[in-house]
Amino acid sequence: MELSNLKVKGNINLKDFPTELSHNFSDKSLKKQLKKERRALGEMQNTLYAHGKYSVLICIQGMDTSGKDSLIREVFKDFNVRGVISHSFKKPSEKEINHDFLWRHYKALPARGKYGVFNRSHYENVLISRVKPEIVLNEKIPDINSLEDITPAFWNNRLEQINNFEKTIHQNGCIIFKFFLHISKDEQKNRLLRRLNKPSKNWKFSPEDLKDRELWDAYTHYYEEAISATSTKHAPWYVIPADSKPHARLLVAKTIKERMETYTDIQNPSLPEELQEQISYYKQQLKDS
Repeated sequence: MELSNLKVKGNINLKDFPTELSHNFSDKSLKKQLKKERRALGEMQNTLYAHGKYSVLICIQGMDTSGKDSLIREVFKDFNVRGVISHSFKKPSEKEINHDFLWRHYKALPARGKYGVFNRSHYENVLISRVKPEIVLNEKIPDINSLEDITPAFWNNRLEQINNFEKTIHQNGCIIFKFFLHISKDEQKNRLLRRLNKPSKNWKFSPEDLKDRELWDAYTHYYEEAISATSTKHAPWYVIPADSKPHARLLVAKTIKERMETYTDIQNPSLPEELQEQISYYKQQLKDS
């Protein structure tokens, strides 16, 4: 599959996107290819760090069990630990509630030269909050005092605020990737059953998973609306077929590498000319020491 076909361009219906792609590779072969890609990404990150003018933000979204945690672990395994930071956003703290909904995401953004990975992201504020709007009532927003106050205009404004947020950080040197890990409802059922059948995975299961599964259609609808409204040239969404975890990981790694290669200005800096002229002298100093 051409990687460009994963990129969202305009309004989408997730039913038009496959959750699994036909290919002739074994899981072992996919893992071998991923190893090659992530080593290349690690080298590119070292150059990004030395260059020091860009940061990279990677947002990972998906239904429960879509493979977010393991994808992050496998794709970024060969990065220098100082070059990548992962954030998993759970229920907001009291301190976070006392700020606007983007505040905790803004302060978690990567510094120049680094990758930041959001395991779930600011999009939860137009996904889970939209399926369960009572969450918004806890945000202490002026003029939002009941569920009736949370109108379609409220959500349109919030999507616009997200677009403005991403435009601002892009204009200040942040390269943005947004991945939706697209799994089928049947595959989610299989993964939940594996959590229950395998004692070492029992801790991952929560009865809340089954309640959210009943809201599958609602989540799908709001994902479609959010992705359609916020996939821009500078902050594109990519819909990743994720029924196969090894294939999804490879597609994400390839997508990141392919786009990062277009930033041809990201190069290792050169030594100042006066220092370059003295390299032979410094080498000799070290040999004589």
